[in-house]
Amino acid sequence: MSEGSSPLGKLDGASVVIINYGAGNIKSIQFAFNRLGVDAVLSNDPKEILAADKIIFPGVGEASTAMKMLKDSGLDILIPTLKQPVLGICLGMQLLCNSTEEGNTVGLGIFDTEVKRFSNHVKVPQMGWNVIKNLKSNLFTGIKENEYMYLVHSYYAEHCKQTIATTDYGVNYASALQDHNFYGVQFHPEKSSLAGEKILDNFLKLEVKY
Repeated sequence: MSEGSSPLGKLDGASVVIINYGAGNIKSIQFAFNRLGVDAVLSNDPKEILAADKIIFPGVGEASTAMKMLKDSGLDILIPTLKQPVLGICLGMQLLCNSTEEGNTVGLGIFDTEVKRFSNHVKVPQMGWNVIKNLKSNLFTGIKENEYMYLVHSYYAEHCKQTIATTDYGVNYASALQDHNFYGVQFHPEKSSLAGEKILDNFLKLEVKY
C-alpha cells in the first residue's frame, strides 16, 4: 500500500509515484519533489504505479538483495511494462541494466549494458561530487557540460548505445542512460543542489509515452 499524502501529488495534472520496494532511503527523493511543489507518493501498489504519469525507481544498497525485493513483490515483472516516463536513480539505474557484478545479479534488461565494479586503482566507493558531460537528452535541458553531481557508488554501467551522459572515475562510464521512456542516472539528483533539482524538474515535464 502507499505511504504519504493522498491523493497522488500533481504537477500540472501529472501524478508522481516513487516505487517503494524497501531498497534505501527514499524520503530524500520525496523531499526533493516537495521542494519543487510536488507531493510525490511512495507506493508499491501496482495499480497506483500503473496509474501514475511519472515513476521514480530509486535504490540504495546491494543489488541482489534489492532484486529479490522486486521479485518478492512482483515489481520485476511490472516495471519493464511501464509506458510512462520512468527515472531510475543510482542502484535503480543499475537494476535496469542487463546484469551487475554485484552479487552476480541479473537485471531487468531495459538498458543493454553490464554493470562492473570499479578497479582497486581508485578509491571505492566513489563518494562525492564529480562532473557529467557529453549530455545528449532533454533530461539535461538547461544543464551545462561538466556540471557537478553527487555520487555514491562502487559499481558503474559500461557504455552502450543508450548512454546519454558520461563521467570519469578511473574509467569513463555511463552516468546516465535512456531507452525510450526509461531514463537512468547514476548520480543522486535529489542531493545535487540546484542542478539536480533542474534535472528532476525536466523529468517531470517530459511528455514521452510509449
